[in-house]
Amino acid sequence: MHVARPVRTTAIVAAVALAGLVAALVATTHAGAATASAQVNVRQTALGKILVDAKGRTLYMFAPDKNGKSSCYGKCATYWPPLLRTNAAMTSSGVKASLLTTTTRKGGQVQLVYDKHPLYRFAEDTKAGQTNGQGLNAVGGLWWVLSPTGAAIKKKAAPVSTTPTTTSTTTTTPTSTGPRYN
Repeated sequence: MHVARPVRTTAIVAAVALAGLVAALVATTHAGAATASAQVNVRQTALGKILVDAKGRTLYMFAPDKNGKSSCYGKCATYWPPLLRTNAAMTSSGVKASLLTTTTRKGGQVQLVYDKHPLYRFAEDTKAGQTNGQGLNAVGGLWWVLSPTGAAIKKKAAPVSTTPTTTSTTTTTPTSTGPRYN
């Protein structure tokens, strides 16, 4: 009869260990899902580390905004949609949660604010990682991406270079810095 006791104890220990492993796996998967769907994330770009939304689209600040309040409405908000709060997790790794707050827009929508800068996307950034709005002077002010510290990054990304197909020394310079929506 003494033989059955060690087998039962071993089975109980194995069941507890298995339950612990399953719980750890569920917690890790849940935490990963929350981070992936966080509303504000960090992404490495040609401009350095910048804030992006849950889909990897660049987030911008509008220079005329003051004291955490948005001044972008109407036509402005059509081209520069505000990042509105959802039920998703607010931040992910690399984002300082203490810098993330909200402001209530006219009409009652709640917009996310990072270090007193209301956050926006740019309508012409159609893919994750694009920074087409960087440095634009549009709808009454300048638009800049933000670093994870909350500082505006006020530089342009280096243009994408292409390999010339001839040995000509002639170079071309773009004549436009992007769309203007004034």
